[in-house]
Amino acid sequence: MEAEFQIFLILLAVLAGTALLARRVNIAPAILLLLAGVALAFVPGMPTLELPPELVLLVVLPPLIYSASVAMSWREFRSNLRPIILLSVGCVIFTACAVATATHFLIGLPWNVGFLLGAIVAPPDVVAPLAIARKLGLPRRILVILEGEGLANDATALILYRFAVAAISTGMFSLPKATGTFAVIIVAELLFGAAIGWLSLRMRHRARDPQVEITLSLLTPYIAFWIPHHFGGSGVIATVACGLYISWNGPLLISSATRLQGIFFWDLVIYLIEGLLFLLTGFQMRLLFEKSKAFPLDDILIATALVAAIIIIARFAWVYPATYLPRLLSRRLRARDPSPSWRTTFVIAFTGVRGAVSLAAALALPLALPNGDGFPYRDLILFVSFGVIFITLVGLGLGLPLVVKWLGIADAGRDEHRADHEAEIAARREALGAALASLDAMTDDRELSDEVVKLLRARHEIRTSQLPDSLDPDLYDASADGTDLTRELIGAERKFIHVLLRDGKITDETRRRIERDLDLEEASLANREYRRVQM
Repeated sequence: MEAEFQIFLILLAVLAGTALLARRVNIAPAILLLLAGVALAFVPGMPTLELPPELVLLVVLPPLIYSASVAMSWREFRSNLRPIILLSVGCVIFTACAVATATHFLIGLPWNVGFLLGAIVAPPDVVAPLAIARKLGLPRRILVILEGEGLANDATALILYRFAVAAISTGMFSLPKATGTFAVIIVAELLFGAAIGWLSLRMRHRARDPQVEITLSLLTPYIAFWIPHHFGGSGVIATVACGLYISWNGPLLISSATRLQGIFFWDLVIYLIEGLLFLLTGFQMRLLFEKSKAFPLDDILIATALVAAIIIIARFAWVYPATYLPRLLSRRLRARDPSPSWRTTFVIAFTGVRGAVSLAAALALPLALPNGDGFPYRDLILFVSFGVIFITLVGLGLGLPLVVKWLGIADAGRDEHRADHEAEIAARREALGAALASLDAMTDDRELSDEVVKLLRARHEIRTSQLPDSLDPDLYDASADGTDLTRELIGAERKFIHVLLRDGKITDETRRRIERDLDLEEASLANREYRRVQM
């Protein structure tokens, strides 16, 4: 136990150090974490760490999916439902079939084994490509489509995975039965996930305690995921539905204290989960290397290169027709949603990074068939799955910034962000105006003292005066100078408060209350600084 805890501390130290290095060299942390995990696995004296598949599928995956779903806009998800479904369902099935066909005819894998391998490597990851894409300032719609695909495609892949494993284990497969089961799973999980989201929000609203509410929020994804998964579903669709329901209905039912504390809590949880997941994925390289000695190296490299090439080509072969053919066939669709540029479509097709779900699915393969024979090609599937993850994460991950720069997509993203910020300023002004109108109504209906009304009006006037009148770059440069000076002034306040505490003029409790206000003000400055950088 002590040795395992020491390894855990080492992983945390590597995670923190790699994150700092990634910021300095401007490379996605997921790429460096995977490489660090591979390097760490071969350190002399380092024990072999095997990533339990249940850890990813049942422990790690639910909070990752739930957090991404809650952060996503239901309105944007619904408005982009057609491309999301085409990618998360159509592209996954098409890729799985393409891998099965290529591996059967080119390297001689049986059809059922090839389809199983295709189901494992078909779904792109949601974590790494989105982290890279957000950093590049891509247009909002690209991010929504990629995030929606990443949330839903795991469900399609895991259902196909179960069908393929059952077909290999029993030697039987019925397409009509599998199609009907697939439809039933989707409908049932959508209803179940929405019900869990409704129940979770009502329980959290009744609790009225931030600690209890955050604890309930941590339990929610596991309840939404585990129950459908136990009864033969994927659990992914239910978790996505639950998260989207809470995203849409939560703002009016979750208290401000819970929201502030919950944001910090979930940010830390997701940061640790994602970082450790990529580190442990790299750690599997040593285990796979030891097993690879039983296979000819040429066979492993050829199979890995073939599958990696097929999934990249298959994504391009699907994305372009799926983008333009529906608009060619439907005049109504062309009028409602004009065709995007080929550059936008290229970025979506290029972003096909595979992640830990593929590795977990490969690790979860049974060791033997019901008749006692070994599961066919199990180790080869493990090698190919890890190789595909490595090639796509490092290759496509490092290439994506160059592709975005070459295509000039980030310029459109900056223009879009500028328009969003203008809408944000207008919304803030209108909200403050609505609050002042409410104050006038309260003044008429209640007996409020002039002093109270004056203080409330002054508060809103100060908040209104802080909003910029325009998005002129010169004003933003001045705003940046003001932000830096404000941060220095907050630092001066902190030092003075510490002096008062040291001299015994205030208590620790008083100091914490003042520090909380200063922390909130500094967080607001950081938020404004982020918006300025995006301009």
